[in-house]
Amino acid sequence: MKASEIRELRDDELRDKLDDMQRQLFSLRSQAVTENLENRHAIINVRRDIARIKTIIRQRQPSGR
Repeated sequence: MKASEIRELRDDELRDKLDDMQRQLFSLRSQAVTENLENRHAIINVRRDIARIKTIIRQRQPSGR
């Protein structure tokens, strides 16, 4: 996913997407352990997408210092 696509989502959609991505990462890691993972780069892509989503969520929060 691109950051511009992530920014278009609402807050509740972002949290749902984050949950889905974390489940997908868990599944990919499980496949990697059992050596059933065909595309090892998929783990890296999912981790980057999770980081992008978390960054957008953090940017939308008001700075409450």
